[in-house]
Amino acid sequence: YWGQKLVAEEAVDNLGTITQLMVAGKRDAAVDLLKRAPQRSTGNAAQTGTDVHGLVEQMNQGEPLGNVHPDLQPWIDQYQRFLDDWQPELYEVEATVWSDNRGYAGPLDGICRIEEGVLIWDLNTGKGGYPEVGLQLSAYSHADYIITPDGEQRDIPDVTYGAVLHLRPDRYELRPVRIDDDVFSVFESLIHVTDWVQEINKTVLGAPLT
Repeated sequence: YWGQKLVAEEAVDNLGTITQLMVAGKRDAAVDLLKRAPQRSTGNAAQTGTDVHGLVEQMNQGEPLGNVHPDLQPWIDQYQRFLDDWQPELYEVEATVWSDNRGYAGPLDGICRIEEGVLIWDLNTGKGGYPEVGLQLSAYSHADYIITPDGEQRDIPDVTYGAVLHLRPDRYELRPVRIDDDVFSVFESLIHVTDWVQEINKTVLGAPLT
């Protein structure tokens, strides 16, 4: 439905361009322009998310931002609002967590202290939040240790709760996320499913008997 909506919006918003292509006998080009609308949307959104993450990381590490592109400045203003409102004490920024026991790793956006709690959080720049972030954050909080780019291992702070920082150009929201044992058990079950899909199922069926 989302893809269909984007194609329809592309047709309405660029009717003149499409008409010109059709008049010029370039039907295939008009079709290509329309069908690639979802790809352009996700590509632009992904690039914006990447750029915003990079700027936020610089802010968290105390590095000067320099000249910020005007398209990105509203996002950075909202992140600064979050910092001013909540005054987080940053413990870890863009750290990689590792689990030897369960065989997974991943980069977390941050761990900080807000008032009396230690918060593990994920930065989301999309249009909405997704429950799967609970699986991600619960996995990070249950990992074995943090590993630095030079190979040093550090203990993961005792995390009190999880949250997602939903950042948009006109607002921000800090939403709590469950990362308890029930959520983590679902993540563990997905590890088993992955093992089945990637390895175990290949060994189930034997050769025909003779």
